[in-house]
Amino acid sequence: MTDRLPFAATRGAAVYEGLKLPAAVLLDNVRSMYNVGAFFRAADGVGLERLHLCGITAYPPKKQIAKTALGAEDCVPWEHHVEALEAARSLRRAGYEIAAVETSVQSVDLFDWQPHFPVCVMFGHEVDGLRPELLALCDRHIRIPMLGRKHSLNVATAGGIVMYELLRKYRRLSESRTITT
Repeated sequence: MTDRLPFAATRGAAVYEGLKLPAAVLLDNVRSMYNVGAFFRAADGVGLERLHLCGITAYPPKKQIAKTALGAEDCVPWEHHVEALEAARSLRRAGYEIAAVETSVQSVDLFDWQPHFPVCVMFGHEVDGLRPELLALCDRHIRIPMLGRKHSLNVATAGGIVMYELLRKYRRLSESRTITT
C-alpha cells in the first residue's frame, strides 16, 4: 500500500487549477503502440489540448496502447488523420506555431526555444524521423541536448521531456502575465 496523496490534495495544486496547456502533439508514423500509450500518459500529465495521430500511428482502442497509457487514452482528446501534412496545415491555419522535434542543422536547443502558444510539436517515425515535407512546413526545429555518446532518445521519452518543458514555459508565461496585469 502507498502513502501517496492524490495530486489535488498536495500543496501547490491550486497553481494548476484550470490550467490547460495550449499545445498539441502530432505523431506521424510512430510504429510502437507502447510509445503511443506513453504519449497519452504524458499528455494527460501536462494537460495537453490534443494528440494528432497520423499515418500508421495506432489509435485507441488497442491493448498495447492501453498498457502504457493506463486510462489516459480515455481522457486525452485525440484525432486520427490519414495524412499528417493536412493535419499540420490545419493547425497552422488555426494559429498554431508548428515545431519539429528533430535534430537538424537549423535546430535550436529545447531549453533556448521560446514557443509561441498555441504550439504543435511534431514527432516522427522512431528510426526515420519526420518526413521532409513535414520538416519544410515547420516554423522551428527543436533538439533535445544530448551530452552522451548517443544522438537520440526513444520517441516517447523525448515526447515527455518536450511536453513538460512546454508546460514549464507556459506556466512562467502565465505567471508573468498575472504579475503585470
